Amino acid sequence: MLDHVIRGATVVDGTGAPAFVADVGIRDGRVAAVGTVTEESRTAEDAAGLVLAPGFVDPHTHYDAQLFWDPYATPSLNHGVTTVAGGNCGFTLAPLNPARPADADYTRRMMSKVEGMSLVALEEGAPWNWHTFGEYLDALEGRIAVNAGFMVGHCALRRHVMGPDAVGGRPTPGQLEDMLRLLHEAMDAGAWGLSTTQSSTHSDGDGEPVASRHAGPAELLALSKAVGEHEGTQIEAIVAGCLDQFSDAEIDLFVEMSAAAGRPLNWNVLTIDAAVPERVPRQLEASERARKAGGRVVALTMPILTPMNMSLGTFCALNLIPGWGPVLALPVPERIAKLRDPDVRAEMLRRADSKEAGVFRRLADFGRYVIGDTYSAANEGLTGRVVRDIAAERGQEPFACLVEICAHDDLRTVLWPMPTDNDPGSWALRAETWQHQDVLLGGSDAGAHLDRMCGAPYTTRFLGDCLRGRKLATLEQAVRMLTDDPAQLFGLRERGRIEVGFHADLVLFDPERIDAGKATLVHDLPGDSPRLDSKAIGVNAVWVNGVEAIRQDTVTGAVPGRVLRSGRDTRTVNTR
Repeated sequence: MLDHVIRGATVVDGTGAPAFVADVGIRDGRVAAVGTVTEESRTAEDAAGLVLAPGFVDPHTHYDAQLFWDPYATPSLNHGVTTVAGGNCGFTLAPLNPARPADADYTRRMMSKVEGMSLVALEEGAPWNWHTFGEYLDALEGRIAVNAGFMVGHCALRRHVMGPDAVGGRPTPGQLEDMLRLLHEAMDAGAWGLSTTQSSTHSDGDGEPVASRHAGPAELLALSKAVGEHEGTQIEAIVAGCLDQFSDAEIDLFVEMSAAAGRPLNWNVLTIDAAVPERVPRQLEASERARKAGGRVVALTMPILTPMNMSLGTFCALNLIPGWGPVLALPVPERIAKLRDPDVRAEMLRRADSKEAGVFRRLADFGRYVIGDTYSAANEGLTGRVVRDIAAERGQEPFACLVEICAHDDLRTVLWPMPTDNDPGSWALRAETWQHQDVLLGGSDAGAHLDRMCGAPYTTRFLGDCLRGRKLATLEQAVRMLTDDPAQLFGLRERGRIEVGFHADLVLFDPERIDAGKATLVHDLPGDSPRLDSKAIGVNAVWVNGVEAIRQDTVTGAVPGRVLRSGRDTRTVNTR
């Protein structure tokens, strides 16, 4: 007997093949039948007119901590994501050195600063009862509603071995051997591989460059080689050039790391903007050179424009503009005084529009910002208005106008930048770039930067755009890009397609309605901390390993997800 039958659905199986109408039967967590199903089942539902797709795979998340207080990985699960890849950018919660209990506090403060996670939520919402990477994975086993796999973070490896010297120092030969031992142990326990960062935007809770930024090429290549000694592993890496354009040295590093491991290396995020046409070919040069050297370098890129919530009062992307960090780190009264100084503003604008600002140059057109929530009588009626219009009425320069609005709210004003790359040329370039063999959709950062951005709903918003909006891809192509493509990159065993014998990770949705709601601020984290959330529209149900986990955008309470471990749940994706 089957556990459940979904009858008469329009099946889009993830391969890119044409959709077809069929019944799909589920038994023991797997797809047991596709076609005309006559076998009896415990339950069934009519899905006529609805689309049934494989569960979506998000290749870049930071749910490492959130899964402890939110086993449903919301809002990703609501939007059809059944498998998440965590432990990215060199940051993981394990391993922790048992000889230094204070390292857990250092890790929490680092994650709060670099990934925008609530410190209170990190302190109160996770048990912190592990030391080894395997113990961390075991702590999640049996209590999550999504499937989750994790890289092991380079910063954690360095901190475990080198302690405070991990920031600023280079390992001795013995310390490097200890790091390699820890990495091997983590992969033996199921880590998907290594993640690392050398990005200039990544600083720890003390404001210092995170540990992995102090690693030299020899250290990175030694760790990469170790990755290649385990089944079903990967590398994920971030460098400064990911934000704009790679240097020759950065391309060489990516190519050498991937070739040394014989494994794919993915990075994020490829920003596509028709106003900077040279960026895409430069960034994809890393992929072209890697293939010639026996490696593979894959760029992640988002198929939507991610809503971003900013302010001059909290750490956000504005802090990452060269020269802005010191000003925006001042106490609020001093910060307001500095921002009101015309000379300071002029220098800030100059730096924001300079070549060194890279992709952050897009944030410098302050006339295009929309005012969000306000908190003072002086700003009453400004919510939803564009700064350019307010500045024209007041006879002010846009940045000066924005500063005055924010100053009235003690810098709490919510700001929404209107994207500069929402033009037809940029969308056409995206559609072209998506076809490249080494470009993968993803890079949501779900689980991170919770009060500033909401990338998790990219799946439903992209599908809605493909069905009723710009239609830059067919439904079959869009589903393949969200399912089988990332499953193939990670070597996921029997996931990413609707096929007999595959795990029954499934999404049932209404093609006439599928979309993502507006990002709104909610206070539902431990400690009443805020985050941006987005309702799923038109998603009827989501199954994880054959168990219904979502019905009409509401979690069912079931926790059928699995911790996906390298080797057991992933196969090796060779590059040679």
